[in-house]
Amino acid sequence: MANSIRISLSKRQLSLLSNGKVVRTYPIGVGKIATRTPTGSFTIVSKVPNPGRRPGGPRTVYGDYWMGLSRKGYGIHGTNNEASIGKYVSHGCIRMHNKDVVNLASRVGVGTKVQIVP
Repeated sequence: MANSIRISLSKRQLSLLSNGKVVRTYPIGVGKIATRTPTGSFTIVSKVPNPGRRPGGPRTVYGDYWMGLSRKGYGIHGTNNEASIGKYVSHGCIRMHNKDVVNLASRVGVGTKVQIVP
């Protein structure tokens, strides 16, 4: 199965695709005007479960999972701020409900293609 991810910033929606067909969509929060989420083609370069449960880790920022993108400093991660989903609120990262980011992380691996469109 060849999975990929397409993110629509205007819809604030992440779509998981399998062989080019949408199999699941998730609501997301994206970068605010001053710190916009970058558009373009990226790949997932790292996956870290429970990044905030490590000593000194900001769980409220990264939630239950972090998937780093090939654009340094940007990633797809969970959040404990449920109200931020569906809004332009982040510093450029893609925010997801914790249950959704854990589900997505179980379906994609390092090297998965990520397309971010306006």
